[in-house]
Amino acid sequence: MRKMFVLLSILAVLVMVAPLAAQDAVELRIAWYNDGVEGDVLRDLLDRFEAENPDIKVVVDTVAYQVILDNLPLQLEAGEGPDMARITNLGGLSKYFLDISPYVDAEYWNNAFGATLAWTRPSTDDGDGIYGMMTQLTITGPYVNKTLFEQAGVELPGEGATWDDWVAATTAVAEATGTPYAVAIDRSGHRMAGPAVSLGGTFFNEETGHVNLVDDAGYRAAAEMVLGWHAAEITPREIWVGTQGTYAAAIDQFVNGELVMYMSGSWQVNNMVTRVADAFDWVVVPNPCGPAACTGLPGGAALAGIADTEYPEQVARVMNYLASEEVYSEFSARTLFIPAHSGVAAAGVDFQTDNAAAKAAIETFTAQVGALADTAIALQGYPFNSVIWRETPNRLEQVIVGEITLDEAIAFVQADLDAAIAAAGQ
Repeated sequence: MRKMFVLLSILAVLVMVAPLAAQDAVELRIAWYNDGVEGDVLRDLLDRFEAENPDIKVVVDTVAYQVILDNLPLQLEAGEGPDMARITNLGGLSKYFLDISPYVDAEYWNNAFGATLAWTRPSTDDGDGIYGMMTQLTITGPYVNKTLFEQAGVELPGEGATWDDWVAATTAVAEATGTPYAVAIDRSGHRMAGPAVSLGGTFFNEETGHVNLVDDAGYRAAAEMVLGWHAAEITPREIWVGTQGTYAAAIDQFVNGELVMYMSGSWQVNNMVTRVADAFDWVVVPNPCGPAACTGLPGGAALAGIADTEYPEQVARVMNYLASEEVYSEFSARTLFIPAHSGVAAAGVDFQTDNAAAKAAIETFTAQVGALADTAIALQGYPFNSVIWRETPNRLEQVIVGEITLDEAIAFVQADLDAAIAAAGQ
């Protein structure tokens, strides 16, 4: 009886302790979107983190990119956001970011991410805060269906070729091969900004430090170029028209062999590997030139902690783990992403692909970093750039369908931008 009493007592203690132990684990949630396989890679890395840190459980809520663009800002404004989020609208949402500098080795973070930490800071006056980690650098640039060029007997334009050169060449290829479309660009002001800078866009007013689109010849020229593609019916209309104002990409048309040249960016490499496979040969080419430059636009997604989290120290631990050189290098290698971590970039990444086209593409995109125009870099750090990225395609769609003129479209985008600047008190 005495042994039975002792056994029952032990069982009773275990029953009481078990729920307490389960409650000890803090649950953190990440709002995440995918361009390729990065969500699977992240989950694998976080599984290892949880095994080493049983007091933290990380739930990854994977949503469409449009949800991050449209819904997440509303959640953050209402104080109902996640603990962390993968975000591209850095300037627009940085006011909600958590400063993790009290919980991490600031020297390490500054050495690793110093070139991009300013992109996530809510104020230019804050030179020390650590508000996010770029999960990768991206560069905008074009993909070309090399097989179609070979079938058409048309030479690929070489280094220094202009946008006019490429449009003429891809149009000739499309006509010779019966391909529906010659050229396309994602429905995004960000994607259009690189060509705009190349075509002479200066964007910034030197006196105010803000963007002036109304008098910007390069921005107008890029808009006219995209509108011209639609008028000539050499680009898929459904990318820019009829999307209910949401982001749209021409990746489906390209991987299905319906498009000769696709202006997108480095984040699409994994899609090319998995979706094109051996259907045709593809290549990434340097950004076409204009009279001012031959530039794409830098960018990328940041993983940021959210200031309203109940668990700032635990958030910082997760981010610190993902920012460690070994883990970050593995993430880059498996996702085929250009690393934003200076140490990883300097050491080199053994990208995990046997696809020669993918390796060549990453090398080409990486080389484009050195060709970035100063204005392109400044635009990426501009706190109101999301207004330009969002409203440019919205207004150009209205021009395409004949609702407004290009002059009116540019004026509307500028008015939206000015309203955002005024609302911020700047």
